Parts: sequence; C-alpha cells; structure tokens
Amino acid sequence: MALSKGFRVLHKAESQTNSIILEARHREDCLLFESGVIAVLTPAEREAVKGQYTRTLDAHACLGVLRLNTDGAGPQYLVLVTGCTSVGKLLDSDVLRISSVDLLPLRWTTSGTDSLDERANEIRRLLASGTFYFTTASGGVPPFDLSLCMQWQRQGVGQDNRFFWNKSLHVALQQASIDCTVWLVRAVCGGVEVRTIYAAHRQAKACLIGRLARGRAGTRFNVRGVNDDGHAANFVETEQIIILDDCISAFLQIRGSIPLFWEQPGLQVGSHRVKMSRGYESNAPAFDRHFARLKELYGKQILVNLLGGKEGEHMLSKAFQNHLQASRHAADVPMVNFDYHQQVRGGSSKVERLQAGLGHKVLPFLTECGFFSSSGDIVQRYVAS
Repeated sequence: MALSKGFRVLHKAESQTNSIILEARHREDCLLFESGVIAVLTPAEREAVKGQYTRTLDAHACLGVLRLNTDGAGPQYLVLVTGCTSVGKLLDSDVLRISSVDLLPLRWTTSGTDSLDERANEIRRLLASGTFYFTTASGGVPPFDLSLCMQWQRQGVGQDNRFFWNKSLHVALQQASIDCTVWLVRAVCGGVEVRTIYAAHRQAKACLIGRLARGRAGTRFNVRGVNDDGHAANFVETEQIIILDDCISAFLQIRGSIPLFWEQPGLQVGSHRVKMSRGYESNAPAFDRHFARLKELYGKQILVNLLGGKEGEHMLSKAFQNHLQASRHAADVPMVNFDYHQQVRGGSSKVERLQAGLGHKVLPFLTECGFFSSSGDIVQRYVAS
C-alpha cells in the first residue's frame, strides 16, 4: 500500500539566497526558510508569495534542520523523509521505517545547491540505512513517542533524550519559536516489530521496540566499554508491549557493553582478544556512575552476564564480577553468570537449554522486578523506580 506524503516543498532560487517553503497537509499556514531565518507564514502571506515558487518534492515527514557548524556559519540543510515503509499500527499511531532521506540546502554554496557536503552525505546515508523509525497519527492526536517507554508516557514524564536521535535537528526551529510537534517528527534508531496475535476469539497486538542510545553508539570493535560519565557503549533499551482491547502491559530489558574501560583490537570476526585499558582505581568511578544512573532510571534490576570462558572474555568477565562485588551496588544488584555460547551451541534444543540453564535462575528476580500494566486510563501497576 502506497503511503501518502503529507508535506510539500516549494523552492525559489535567487542569486544571494536560497528560499524554501514547507507546506503540511491540513494546515493553512506554512514555514519559510530564507537567509538563515525560519518563519511561519499566515495563509494570506503564503498566497501572496506562492507564485514565485516552484514545487520541488513531496515528503512523508520532516526531521529538522541539519547544521554542520555549531556557530551556524556552515552549510545548513532541511532534512526530509522521502521514503518509508509501514511496520504496523501501535495504539492510534502508524509506525514507519525510514528508507530514503533528502537534504535540501538552505543557502547557496560555491558548488551550487545540488552538491552535498560529504559530512551531510554521510548523515543522509545513515538516516536512510533502514534502522530509523518514527510515528504519525491523524485527527489531531499526538503520535506515540517511540523514544519513550510506555510507563513514562502514562506517567507524563516527558522526553527521554537518550533515544531521540534527531534532537539536534529540532534546535533551529526551537530557536525560532516554532512548534516542533506540529512540523517535525522524533526518530529513534534500532528496531521495531508489530504483530497481530490471537487469544481464542480475541485479537491483540504485540510490539517489540529496541531503542539504541545515541550517547555512545558505534561499530562493534571500535566502541567498547564505558566512558568517564558512566555511559556504556551501544546501550539498548528493549520494550515488549502487549495490547488487548484497552489493556496494556509493558516490560523493559536493557543491555550494553561491559561498563569498564576496555577495548577489543582488530577486526577479526569472532575474535575474543580483549585489552583492559585502565586499572581498578580508574574504573571504579565510571562503574559506580553507570549503575547509579541505571537504578535512578529503572529501579530494581538483575545483571545477566553472558560472557564465556574463552581467552579475553574470561578476563573481562572476572573483572566485571570483581568490580561489582567491590562496589556499593553488590548488595542490591544480583548477577547471574551464563556462558551463552557454551550452553546453547549445536543441536536443536537451544530454546530448551536456554530455559533450563538461565530461565530458572532469573525467574525469581523477574517476578520481583515486575512489569507495567494499565486498563483504559487506570494504571494498575507501576514498576517502582
């Protein structure tokens, strides 16, 4: 099914400036981008100047304005979603995966408006890589915020900027006092799956959302461990949501790189070489900050250590266990060690081995941690944080 495009871009090129109008379906006003200024045009103002512009392209959504220099003096681009596919419907929102992105220069460059700065081109390729998602809703209803877990949305917590990947693209409109909720979408990086399931004659929705934090993301071998602020590399929050009629349940899991200073040199597939880059005294403060933040955000939790006994993995696993035991978090953050590769390798009974080897160990802790649930507007259970 073809997805409708709710935005239209009009363009007027002049010798000294680049002028763009952004129109949105069902809105009579529009946005004008010209000479580094962003303004809202009333319907009358739009009609007065519209004849000077030509239609350039249509888009599904706008991600914001990309500024390559923090001082605002460098190239600037309007970032538009020109291709996307539907993943499914979550509550009253359509979940869409971005497949193509266009960047329109907002000012002339020496090479002309059709030439992208290489840094901008890299960002365009990243956004079109198939790992970014956003939501839309109709009828004036705010769309479901993929960057915020279900419980926090029901509690009215607001925003969780850790998973808000195009946050910096909203700044230009915010500085111009433009309502970003009207003109821009919030994008997350990760994965989203929505499925319809059946319980006898009743129909339910199951949704799995994986949110990659933007603070310390990177390729597998190049970004490992923790930084001085306690942020672990490639931190992911995974939320399982089940919706049956007006009842909702949600369960969160989190994962990330081992929160110590370490690296994995080389790019060999399957390499187990690990190098600890700092000693105990340097690791302890960042380790403590990491778990203090997790407790503040998620409350009660259990650590599942999946590192095995081969080469560097064993060294890293022991260092992880020793730092936990020496920290103030040992008393209330239990750890379960499970050599995943050893336990589930070969054979056709991987699921059974996983359930037998890990399930019974973590089940008591999972029961204690609990999950979020609501019925209609009534919250039946919060996960304490």
